[in-house]
Amino acid sequence: MRPFSEIYNSYFSSTAVFSYRQDERIFRTRFKRVWFVIFLVLVAAALTGSTFGVGANEYHYFILNLILVNLIAAIGLSLLVGFTGLLSLGHAAFMGVGAYTSAILITEYGCPFVLSILFAGFVAALFGIIVGIPSLRIKGFYLMVATLAFQFVIDYLIIHWEGLTRGIRGIELPTPSLFGISLETNQAFFTFLFVMAIIMMWGAKNLTRSKIGRAFVAIRDNDISAEIIGIPIFPYKLLSFAISAFYAGVAGALYASLLRTAIPEDYVFLNSIILLAIVLIGGLGFLLGTVFGVIFITLIPVLLDLLVSYLAQVYDPNVTILLGPMKELVYGGLIILFIIFEPDGLVGIWIRIREYFRIWPLPYISE
Repeated sequence: MRPFSEIYNSYFSSTAVFSYRQDERIFRTRFKRVWFVIFLVLVAAALTGSTFGVGANEYHYFILNLILVNLIAAIGLSLLVGFTGLLSLGHAAFMGVGAYTSAILITEYGCPFVLSILFAGFVAALFGIIVGIPSLRIKGFYLMVATLAFQFVIDYLIIHWEGLTRGIRGIELPTPSLFGISLETNQAFFTFLFVMAIIMMWGAKNLTRSKIGRAFVAIRDNDISAEIIGIPIFPYKLLSFAISAFYAGVAGALYASLLRTAIPEDYVFLNSIILLAIVLIGGLGFLLGTVFGVIFITLIPVLLDLLVSYLAQVYDPNVTILLGPMKELVYGGLIILFIIFEPDGLVGIWIRIREYFRIWPLPYISE
């Protein structure tokens, strides 16, 4: 009879593999596979409109849709910043390129919804390659300034190129549909977004485990050493910018379709800061950390709005004016606090908790 510790590890904690196929699996333990099944069950319950007996309304689905859109955009930024080590402050601009590309294709040329999303991603990827060209000569702070300049250029073009973007009025979009099925409600759109997010996350996870992902990490750790061992760093940097921009373009197209409009205010510099905060607070170099960061940062404004509304009702309605700038203060404060006290982000906290319970309750028993 096998010892209890061996049985426990084989079902819950063991990460040992005995073949290349096992090593390539995304969910390498039964514990992870069980929790993934539980997650799918919870999503199915959410799609039915009730989770643990709590009914979900359109507002709840709208928040979930925001989380999924931000997740797709943040995955792209995580691949660029966390895995390749290339700083960017223009990610929201790529989202704007994708949003307006999709909006123009749908309204002017009658392009199908799904095709417009793909075209939006590819157009944004093309811009990503253009922005990534300076990465051959500059990096670090100077590259970040270059991406910041791109952000302001796109902001200017969106507002002033009225013949194409309609300026500050934006472009109104019709209700999206998929294979004749209307996505008018937030619940229906959530179903589509969830499938898109799973596909994009699956693609990013497999990318990080491939030759390309290992090259990204090598460039992040030391680009000179990477070039010495035969990695062509410039093509890989351009590829990283293109993939990151593709994710942002897809997210921008989805966000415009979710709101039924593409307006300049949704793709300004502050949104780039928020996306960077998501990656930093979640944890650089971890896709799971990106998920944590997206949920955390997306829910902060919701919780702050609830808090301000409560204080305004209980104490003074003028509280809403006094606490209006709180969101920007909270974003900046969280970035500073996490950099100082938790540089590994939320995923670092999760890893410590996971390691503690990996062989619990048998920390000293091997056989």
